[in-house]
Amino acid sequence: MPAITRWFVKTALGYFIAALLVGIGLAARTPLHLDFLPPGLGPVYLHLFVVGWISQLIFGVVIWMFPKYTREKPRGMEEVSWVVYVLLNLGLVLRAVGEPLAASRPGALSAWLLILSALLQWLAGLGFVANTWARVKEK
Repeated sequence: MPAITRWFVKTALGYFIAALLVGIGLAARTPLHLDFLPPGLGPVYLHLFVVGWISQLIFGVVIWMFPKYTREKPRGMEEVSWVVYVLLNLGLVLRAVGEPLAASRPGALSAWLLILSALLQWLAGLGFVANTWARVKEK
């Protein structure tokens, strides 16, 4: 298994645990009066689960298992995969910080954090598609 796949899969597993913990907090907030939890955790939960867990797991498995690009570069441009990993995770962390900030103190900073987060994740998605597109082919 290539290193980039291991990083995607292990990071995905970490986000899975984090998403489940946030989900427990959301479920327990009202009955247990957990008022110390910040607002805006609903979107954080969804992003940790969908982008952090599901998308990263898919990215890692696709990089590993899809048909080879060429003999010399079986997984396409590996540098692009690493850039995708960094952009996706940086965008996700900014989202996890920006959502509670936007819910508790809306303003320019939180708005720009969310815009930057979305832009980084979009660029990661473009990079992943660009690096994977040619590997989707018939035998």
